[in-house]
Amino acid sequence: MQAARVTLERYRTLLTQDSIARQDVDTQGALVKQLEGTVITDKASEATAKLNLDYTRVTAPVTGRIGLRTVDPGNYVAAGATTGIAVITQMNPIDIQFTLPQDRIPEIQARMASKAKLEVTALDRNRTATLDTGVFSTLDNVVDVTTGTVKAKARFANDKLALFPSQFVNVKLLLRTIDGAVVVPVTALRTSGTGNYVYVINEDRTVSQRAVKRGDSTVESVVITEGLKDGERVVTEGGDRLKDGSRVQLPTDVPAAGGRAGGRRQGASAPRGAASAPGAMPATEPAARGTATPEGAPTNPGVEKPVPTAEQRQRMGERRREGGGPSQ
Repeated sequence: MQAARVTLERYRTLLTQDSIARQDVDTQGALVKQLEGTVITDKASEATAKLNLDYTRVTAPVTGRIGLRTVDPGNYVAAGATTGIAVITQMNPIDIQFTLPQDRIPEIQARMASKAKLEVTALDRNRTATLDTGVFSTLDNVVDVTTGTVKAKARFANDKLALFPSQFVNVKLLLRTIDGAVVVPVTALRTSGTGNYVYVINEDRTVSQRAVKRGDSTVESVVITEGLKDGERVVTEGGDRLKDGSRVQLPTDVPAAGGRAGGRRQGASAPRGAASAPGAMPATEPAARGTATPEGAPTNPGVEKPVPTAEQRQRMGERRREGGGPSQ
């Protein structure tokens, strides 16, 4: 193409000297343009080849964790395939969707209106380990009428990758902190027809039923707003078997020494080698089977004698009347 351009310049010089026909100049100019078009076509083919070469290397459009591949080396893949090659899930940040009672909606909206950052803690299935701490994001715009709850979402940085997509977790949302609150375990609070109550342990190890008023609660504890003072002890287990004035035993109490400690309650017999509980009646063994022998007759323990028939008893009676002894 460069030679064609040089020839075209030479022809144009000769044309100004009226030494060549204009037709030759036009023909040479058309040849140059044809060669330039060929170069442009070749460059386009080169760009297409580079693009096809880039297609041989699959680059993820987003960052995240890649799942198991759905194809193996040697399989044919095409653009727009429904299965794809693999699924990429974003890991950090990650959002957790959970539900909240509809009664908490006004309080949450008030806190969000004040630009407060509500802390959300993600716990494992057993609520024993903290996976991560995040910030409350938003509420849904509709309440589920079947459950009376509303969906919410919180965002977590997940720097340690402790949260996994589609993982089941427990969420704890901190709305506000109540200072100086009296808190008892949930198992200590009981309900009757007259309201809520607890069993308070007195100094003499007896219990008193006391009506209380409950406040906010969590899965493990509940706030008592009225009826209970700080430092008072309450019953947390076995409240169904108690009544006002019953005596209880604390886990820290040492059992008294003696036979009563070794016996079992409800009249159960003690194990072998242990002393029986006072007042328990020992079981009597059944009598050994056998026949009674007359006075003065020798006995053979452990050997049973046959029972005499009616005829033998008649003969024995006749011999007694005659003064003889019983036949052996």
